[in-house]
Amino acid sequence: MTTNTSPNNAMKRAAIVTGGNAGIGRAVVEHLLEAGYEVISLDLRANAPGHARLHTVEIDLCDATATREAAAEIAARHAPTTLIHNAGAIRPALLPDVAHEDLLALTNLHLAAPIALAQAMLPAMRAQHFGRLVLVSSRAALGLATRTAYSATKAGMLGLVRTWALELGPLGVTANAIAPGPIQTDMFHEIVPADSPKVAQIAAGIPVGRLGQPDDIARAAMFFAAPENGFVTGQTLYVCGGTSTGSLAL
Repeated sequence: MTTNTSPNNAMKRAAIVTGGNAGIGRAVVEHLLEAGYEVISLDLRANAPGHARLHTVEIDLCDATATREAAAEIAARHAPTTLIHNAGAIRPALLPDVAHEDLLALTNLHLAAPIALAQAMLPAMRAQHFGRLVLVSSRAALGLATRTAYSATKAGMLGLVRTWALELGPLGVTANAIAPGPIQTDMFHEIVPADSPKVAQIAAGIPVGRLGQPDDIARAAMFFAAPENGFVTGQTLYVCGGTSTGSLAL
């Protein structure tokens, strides 16, 4: 017997993308719009939509209460069944300097926010017997100097998708993570200035010999989000140029 867990082709497909205004998030939004999705972009600064199927929400996902309220409103209005949780922050510090407030903020951003969004989406996913949950983690989940709070919370995402895969598989919902290596975005260049010779040094230390681009991650997200890929769940895909096979210095 074959069970079809893909949504009806005529069914509206709506996706939430966090951090959708720049970098990886913007690339994901563009790919989803091209594929015909209605997209709800959540970001600290909401840009003008610029597309009939793009809706923007200005929100600080480090604020757990605001996130839960926005999640409930979005779910009621759009009934999304796809989530690409890409929003992230680094807050680098060596262990003696790690601040509790930074750990709390990144826990809310990287872990509490996708939980709240997924919870709000559950009724629509149950009703359609379909859902795609994609969390953008980081190669730093394997460890990276000055990344105590960042690495810990990004590693927590891997536990989320493995647990959700077990719980939500019978509902036709998959959950997967992407772990990017160094990607040329504004956030990367906040740590390594674009005009620094260190950019070329980092690229030379990556097995494929280059930094990643936002589209590299967006294509992986689209694979996990695709209705036809319902047999892939609980997985972490390192889109990192090979840096997950050894050490990485930034």
